[in-house]
Amino acid sequence: MSKQLLAGKKGIVFGALNEQSIAWKVAEACVAEGAQIVLTNAPVAARVGQTEDLAKKLNAPLIYADVTKMEDLENLINGSMEALGGKLDFVLHSVGMSLNVRKKIPYTELNYDYMHTTLDISAMSFHRLMQVLWNKDAMNEWGSILALSYIAAQRTFPDYSEMAEAKALLESFARSFGYHFGKHKKVRVNTISQSPTKTTAGSGVGGFDSFFNYADIMSPLGNAPADACAEYCISLFSDYTRMVTMQNLFHDGGFSFTGIASDLMDNFKSE
Repeated sequence: MSKQLLAGKKGIVFGALNEQSIAWKVAEACVAEGAQIVLTNAPVAARVGQTEDLAKKLNAPLIYADVTKMEDLENLINGSMEALGGKLDFVLHSVGMSLNVRKKIPYTELNYDYMHTTLDISAMSFHRLMQVLWNKDAMNEWGSILALSYIAAQRTFPDYSEMAEAKALLESFARSFGYHFGKHKKVRVNTISQSPTKTTAGSGVGGFDSFFNYADIMSPLGNAPADACAEYCISLFSDYTRMVTMQNLFHDGGFSFTGIASDLMDNFKSE
């Protein structure tokens, strides 16, 4: 049931590719909670995604932008402020891609040109976005900038490949730029480390289904679904979390702090 937590707020949601996307759920939740939003995605999404369908459903402007290009991000921020009639209150960065993962290249044999692309799209784009928001003074005071991360930034998951380094860099940018945004503009910057989620991007990681089931057993509350992640994002866009910044917040049913699960141990009991 809507509580109108974002009534009167305006923001941008990156990365709503299809109904499996966490960003898709976030966009729907933002509008349900009273916000006005602009949707954005990579130009290729016009061919392979359903973002235009979501834009029509939510009556939200859709502005395509290549996150590796400053000009595109500048046009996005200018266009969003024009469409929404003022500065922004929240931004969700839900962007990530690895050609090494897509092409199933082993971590020990990574293609470095592909790695540069991974880091550029998945992490540097966050800094680039915040720099544009900063230079254009596009955020209202007590606004919220949020990016989606994963616990592979802290722990080793072999099949996650160099996306682990990308997420570590993403989280570092949130802390470093978060200091400046907080000190000078009263804007908070955080990342959410979400459970493995059956999205288009997540399902592309090798052995995903097996790991999804493993994480579900390890987590006392089970894996956090995309809908719940969207609700958590809403709370971080709302005025109830005005003093939370520079944090990586685990939204994973307790997986991140569970050493071993009794259900898993049962599989190793000797007869």
